[in-house]
Amino acid sequence: MNRRTFLTGSSGASLLAGLPADVLAQAVTPPAQSSTSSWDQGKVRHILPTVSDTSFLIKVSFNAPLHAVPLLKIHDTSIAGKMTDTAGLFWQFLVTDLPPGRVQSLSLIDPGGGALCEPWQLSTFPAIDSHVEHCRVLFYTCAGGYANLGTKVGSFLPPEIRNRLLRRGLSFSPHAVVANGDHVYWDLLAPKASPQLGASPEAIKIAGTFDRSMPGLGGKNETVLKLATGPQILPVYGTDFRSTPVFFIQDDHDYFDNDEATDQIITFPPDWFMLQLARATQSMYYPEFLPDFTRPLGLPSSDAGDRVGKVSETFGTLRYGSLVEVLMYDIRRTLTLAGPSAVYVDRQAEKWLLDRTWANAKEVQHLVHAPSNPPGWSAGKWGEWYPDVLGADGKLTTDTPKPYWQPGWLSQHDRLMQAMGGNRERIPLVISGDLHAVGIGQIRRSGDIDLAKNPVTAVLSGPIGTSPGGWPSAFRGVGAMPPKHLDMAEEVKPIEQHGFTIVDFERDKITLRFFKWDLKTQPPEAIDSLQPFHSTTLTRHA
Repeated sequence: MNRRTFLTGSSGASLLAGLPADVLAQAVTPPAQSSTSSWDQGKVRHILPTVSDTSFLIKVSFNAPLHAVPLLKIHDTSIAGKMTDTAGLFWQFLVTDLPPGRVQSLSLIDPGGGALCEPWQLSTFPAIDSHVEHCRVLFYTCAGGYANLGTKVGSFLPPEIRNRLLRRGLSFSPHAVVANGDHVYWDLLAPKASPQLGASPEAIKIAGTFDRSMPGLGGKNETVLKLATGPQILPVYGTDFRSTPVFFIQDDHDYFDNDEATDQIITFPPDWFMLQLARATQSMYYPEFLPDFTRPLGLPSSDAGDRVGKVSETFGTLRYGSLVEVLMYDIRRTLTLAGPSAVYVDRQAEKWLLDRTWANAKEVQHLVHAPSNPPGWSAGKWGEWYPDVLGADGKLTTDTPKPYWQPGWLSQHDRLMQAMGGNRERIPLVISGDLHAVGIGQIRRSGDIDLAKNPVTAVLSGPIGTSPGGWPSAFRGVGAMPPKHLDMAEEVKPIEQHGFTIVDFERDKITLRFFKWDLKTQPPEAIDSLQPFHSTTLTRHA
């Protein structure tokens, strides 16, 4: 199958054939991005788009249910929305066969032609084989949390402060955004986390109680789901990201539980109800991953019958011309508990990751791994790559076995690290989520694998909404530290403050800028002029 056949087979609403010649020939310019305060969002509550070089997938919600199907208008073509809840509040729009690297003017209208919000612009990425000199990506993690839950862990950052942090990130005009995991916190069964979150009396008073014997969407469960998740996402994003493509990776809390393992319960892999809630949340609020020619369509949670456009829910690709490819993967959904042969990432998905990592560098200049679970550091919890646990002396140790931890997870980790460091034609870089900190270091050895000649740079991208009790040092009793399995040169030891990372990709280098904001010492107004506290430039080793 060639690439054109692949794209045609995954088409939803096709625009390429119907576009006028002058549109196809227009120069590539970045879309204009006005602030929400000066942009009339009308009846729209939030907009979150993702793009590829030929497609848009846009998630939209409205302030009140719509009783007629809304339309997304591009030039003279109108694309009917698809409802993603059962009440008419949430809709999605898939547009395919667009020309690469072109700015499109979009408008949302009702069937009578009435405007539902002010028009805006969105651009496709450059063609995957095009020569691109620069791409900027904003990375962060842990933007979820119900601010007024009043739990023992302390309140998550108010949505307006989270939005302020994200708007500061957007002020640097990134071409794309990677939001890596924990978009919601409403844990239901985990023995340590759930009594403080979704199973707490306060949470039940706010949203009610789920019925695990019933579907996730429809009836009472849908009401509970929206009450629990809406305040964690809608005011945080609003319509600020309407012209900036976003890529959302799910992690443990997005399945409505913490990764915990005891004799009473092991929370992952997710059970059927957890999976329903994760899929419903994704379907309503933020886009799945559009298909990519280099990513097999048969990977788990891809091309599902109730999804449009052959999207993937778990494994994604951000491809910006021939300059950069970011491989994004959720490690929770496909993890197994099979001892030495256990994996986090499904075996076929691992094959895809390894194939892309070893691929000829001439095809794409930079390749980045973005797993939901962080290589490089440990906080002693169960659902990590590493076997380290918190010892009686307050330090991490491997002398005490970690209950229910699977050695196969570490074996898979080593296969991935070996591939990253083994390809001397690229700069090995992994930017992860989950761990509530900002940091960077170089992995020089992983077990018996010597990476000293081409160390893997590991990055903790920074959390957006973490509560004071959610820092590893508070919840786990120990801050993030390099595990015993690694030789790790910490350039910036993990800092437990809110922040984000901006990465600039150029043909011969990668520049990372790290931002942090201290809740204890800085006012919210300081966010608006936040500057990087640390920068580093990576080049290919000789």
